[in-house]
Amino acid sequence: MDLKSKIRNIPDFPVKGIQFKDITTLLKDKDAYKYCIDQITEHCKSLKIDYVAGIEARGFVIGAPVAYNLNVGFLLVRKKDRLPAEVERISYQLEYGENILEIHRDSFQEGDRIMVIDDLLATGGTTLAVFKLIEKLGGKIVGADFIVELEMLKGNEKLKGYEIFSLVKYNR
Repeated sequence: MDLKSKIRNIPDFPVKGIQFKDITTLLKDKDAYKYCIDQITEHCKSLKIDYVAGIEARGFVIGAPVAYNLNVGFLLVRKKDRLPAEVERISYQLEYGENILEIHRDSFQEGDRIMVIDDLLATGGTTLAVFKLIEKLGGKIVGADFIVELEMLKGNEKLKGYEIFSLVKYNR
């Protein structure tokens, strides 16, 4: 399936100079959305994971159905002050600013195997922050899966040593 034809490019969003890859056009196409969920599920099947961790917000839309398909738990990684129980948090740099992510401290047990899922890999900063957050709590990162990877930003280099899987790659 030609997924690139389903992804809309939005210039100068959220700030000037960023070419935002908008997957909302892909998500509204039932066949393309199903294809993405099926492909990511298939990639995860043999990896013996205990949980899928979705990064707010598009990671929820992708990760939750993958977790359901795999019959594993789903973990929420959210922005600051959105989770009600005791959290672990991490601050990190975005390509266009700074952010804080949190996860419940009791989300999983030490040694549990966790696959991180998000819509897009850009610089790798968000994903690396989530890896550090999960590892700080004793989780074992299996890898990360994405619909889109912006190869020119070299996020995969920041994530060296981890299994990285993406369905669509852009070189520029």
